[in-house]
Amino acid sequence: MMWHARRENWSKQAEDARDDGDIDYARVIHSESFRRLQGKTQILNLGDSDFYRTRLTHSLEVAQIAGGVSGQLAKTFPQSEVRPFLPGRAMVQALGCMHDLGHPPFGHGGEVALNYCMRDHGGFEGNGQTLRILSRLEDFSENAGANLCRRSLLGVLKYPVPYARAYNREIVPSLLTGTTRIQVLDSASCKPPKCYMDSEQDVVEWLLEDLPEDERAEFCASEARPGKHARSRHKSLDCSIMDVADDIAYGVHDLEDAIALQLIDRDTFATALRDKCPTFLDAMKAKYPAESENDVFEIVVEGLFGEGGARKRFIGRLVHHFITAVEYTELPQFTDPLLRFRARLKAPQRAMLDVLQDLVVRRVIRSPTVQQLEFKGQGMVVAVFEALMAEPERLLSPDALTSFAASGDDPRIICDHIAAMTDTHLLRIYDRLFSPRMGSIFDRI
Repeated sequence: MMWHARRENWSKQAEDARDDGDIDYARVIHSESFRRLQGKTQILNLGDSDFYRTRLTHSLEVAQIAGGVSGQLAKTFPQSEVRPFLPGRAMVQALGCMHDLGHPPFGHGGEVALNYCMRDHGGFEGNGQTLRILSRLEDFSENAGANLCRRSLLGVLKYPVPYARAYNREIVPSLLTGTTRIQVLDSASCKPPKCYMDSEQDVVEWLLEDLPEDERAEFCASEARPGKHARSRHKSLDCSIMDVADDIAYGVHDLEDAIALQLIDRDTFATALRDKCPTFLDAMKAKYPAESENDVFEIVVEGLFGEGGARKRFIGRLVHHFITAVEYTELPQFTDPLLRFRARLKAPQRAMLDVLQDLVVRRVIRSPTVQQLEFKGQGMVVAVFEALMAEPERLLSPDALTSFAASGDDPRIICDHIAAMTDTHLLRIYDRLFSPRMGSIFDRI
């Protein structure tokens, strides 16, 4: 079958009992890129505590929730024609573990910074970098990266539109004007389109080559938007399951961190959510009638902002509520089941989750405490990139310099090098290059 193919010929040994999902899950779990996620920011700075989530723990939670979503779809719709095509647990958990591999140090701030650095060289986008890592940069094969099966790569292709077509040329990544002593990125203009990079065009062509031409064109279609980058229209069934799981983890688990850090207080939460969660309150009344003699909404708020055990119970209830509200939507223009069907949250639960995500954005991501650290990270990413580009022979590590020279001095190689760094690695490189202290050749990077 077409979705089992790999870009480089590879056959498992006769006694190997694993299927495609097991094999690809193992390759992701044992990859360098996956291990580096433990040192990359999710939302809160890694130095704040060892309790809050990193990209690694977030990815593990997405993997677990994605497995729950897939299993729940099978249980909720046992007679659906989609059921035979649902991804196995290993496959869907592999997608959850790999979905953020391409995110650079310092979260979305680092992504914006690298897109500015690569503004004349094809740009940078974190999801596109994930595809690049899996199809080119990991070393499980000679020339195909992790050499995953087609279905795995399809599942991680969140935005099947190349940078050149998604990019609105009226939005030029630039610096803010008006400063005299420092250079500040204009984050709005430097925010990349949601896409894959043009450097992986051949990978995507291989990935979709067995689809009928009209369906291939439709799957890669995009919508132009005035004043914004173009937006892709489609994703696969597996990718939609992973995407729903990512939204749940983002809206619920990042909320849990924000409450624990007191970045969101009780009154702000109650005001934002009071009239936006009727289905959740109805579910709580039905499942826990002994707790529902008083105001159920106040019980939910008290649980989330009470002691740790109560908060964990209500966080679990929120996750369960969203997982059990996933349904299918059908796109009749496609014949292949992996493209024809998509998972989505039902409208009331989607509206509630949108409120939770918006609350995290407004009260956490856009808070001065987080933005100050993101600002600092952006500056360090740009400075290190420009230093390495200016003096690669002097400053690049031997392995990176070899790759850079072999590529014909392609800036994409330096971008790959920096995107792979953990927050601490980049901080140490910056310190070694720019700190006024003397430093030492024995300082560990």
